[in-house]
Amino acid sequence: MEGLISSRIIHFRPYSSQGSTLLFPLQTSSKRRISYGQIRMMGPFTSSNSKVGSVKPLTASSLGRFDNTLPSKEVLDIWQKADAVCFDVDSTVCVDEGIDELAEFCGAGKVVAEWTARAMGGSVPFEEALAARLNLFKPSLSTVNEFLQKNPPRLSPGIKELVQKLKESGKTVYLISGGFRQMINPVASILGVPTENIFANQLVFSASGEFAGFDVNEPTSRSGGKPTAVELLRKAHGYKTVVMIGDGATDLEARKPGCADMFICYGGVQLREAVSSKADWLVFNFKDLINSLE
Repeated sequence: MEGLISSRIIHFRPYSSQGSTLLFPLQTSSKRRISYGQIRMMGPFTSSNSKVGSVKPLTASSLGRFDNTLPSKEVLDIWQKADAVCFDVDSTVCVDEGIDELAEFCGAGKVVAEWTARAMGGSVPFEEALAARLNLFKPSLSTVNEFLQKNPPRLSPGIKELVQKLKESGKTVYLISGGFRQMINPVASILGVPTENIFANQLVFSASGEFAGFDVNEPTSRSGGKPTAVELLRKAHGYKTVVMIGDGATDLEARKPGCADMFICYGGVQLREAVSSKADWLVFNFKDLINSLE
């Protein structure tokens, strides 16, 4: 998920096609220019309620601009022996930024994007940024429900296969996101990730279904939430080795003592150079991670 820091960002905006919909139940560094192929939406769906984006592979010359696209022996060892793997959702597991898509659906996409752009110019606590953006369009329960009906999850290519491979290898998969459980639960269902393995925010509604804020007790509702979530699950289950995979600054934050042992930056949707340059491993295709487990 996008971190509120000032950094050079390369966006990949997928082209989408109209497909069938299903009602989801609501549940509680270098400055040189880098050229990439387009991301486009392709059928068929991998599930009745998901679409998968297709990313044109990068050329060898493009990959050569980064010095962390080829993992070291130590990095591979950590990846292969990990007990648990934690994924960011927006722009990692899925090709969208959830709050931006919901705001666009509510007719407030431009103003929310402008506020986000201003926030990225300085240091803004996550909880403040989240509250400010939500208050700009205040989504109701019925609106969120309608959004989910018309916008099935759009998965990043290869993520379903990677999650399956991780589970077959005996690793536990978690989704840790600053997004909303109402939008992440359908994604988790597709991937076979149990709801208890989700750390995310919760939209709160009044008895009449009007927007009433978000649950401030969720670890991911505030700055430093992802490291806290990783630390909590690590202590609860006694994991020896934990890996965090994501695209943003909040994901990178989880890479510290007592939290994640390694951070893998996924640059297949958005590439944030301030983040990717500090990653233990930078990947643009989840197949690289799948192949390294075989």
